[in-house]
Amino acid sequence: MILPVVAYGHSVLKRVSDPIDSGYPGFNEFLENMWETMYQSDGVGLAAPQVNRSIRVFVIDASAFAEKFPESKNFKKAFINAQIYKEEGEEYSFNEGCLSFPGLREDIMRKPVIYLKYMDENFIEHDERFDGVIARVIQHEYDHIEGVVFVDRIPTLKKMLLKRRLSDISKGNVEVSYRMLFSLVKKGRR
Repeated sequence: MILPVVAYGHSVLKRVSDPIDSGYPGFNEFLENMWETMYQSDGVGLAAPQVNRSIRVFVIDASAFAEKFPESKNFKKAFINAQIYKEEGEEYSFNEGCLSFPGLREDIMRKPVIYLKYMDENFIEHDERFDGVIARVIQHEYDHIEGVVFVDRIPTLKKMLLKRRLSDISKGNVEVSYRMLFSLVKKGRR
């Protein structure tokens, strides 16, 4: 089932998500719904808060970057209860977008290497190092489970210049090709 993606302005995007265990009700179906929603929305990642669930789960399929970044070919993973415990390297800029911010892309600074503890979809624990574009995508989705959205990482002045666009997104005054949930819906629109 394709789930509606929560738009900027919804309170779930600003909450730190809760960890889950293998007894989480309906987890396998929910995970399948996340994959289906991400693919239908042409995303490379999707975090549970983006589909209105405040739990520490995100999915990534970085294959879309394979032509420019060969290491991302066939990189498809689910991450549960992820914790970044170390970041390394000099921050660099990369243009990011987000399904919760349709039509908006911004240059975001992030470190190139991360160390991450997480569980996979079978609740098996992993401790891995990720770098390059894969680390970048993980950091973006990880931010969502920490209550951080990518515009929180842009300079204040730039964010002020985007105020109207951000307001339009939160009100649903945007063209979008996938199902969305807006917290501030303009009169007459559902």
